[in-house]
Amino acid sequence: MTPRHDGRPIFMVLADQIADDILQGNYPVDSAVPSTNELAAFYRINPATAGKALGRLVDQGVLVRRRGIGTFVAANGPEILREERRTAFAEDFIRPAVAEAQRLGLSLDDMVALIRKDMP
Repeated sequence: MTPRHDGRPIFMVLADQIADDILQGNYPVDSAVPSTNELAAFYRINPATAGKALGRLVDQGVLVRRRGIGTFVAANGPEILREERRTAFAEDFIRPAVAEAQRLGLSLDDMVALIRKDMP
């Protein structure tokens, strides 16, 4: 059961999946995340790949390793992820939408009205 592969390396897909679980509250602050060996066995991947996924999140400050105990969600881990995703959201969606709105002659009020129309 390898993580869904979208053309990116498996360790990146797995790191994003763990990050999603953190943001959804499946792994609260100070809780342990699955070990390298648990991830490798569950997803049937090489332990080095699973370790690389965890290492990526450790390098970002989202997870912390506690020697001999395991890997845990850092106190500011969820906020680091939210800020990263806000930045990516702005870059990937907001900036292109603003550029297109300008090309169409839409005002900020027009854009807000369109967004409100589509929001639940």
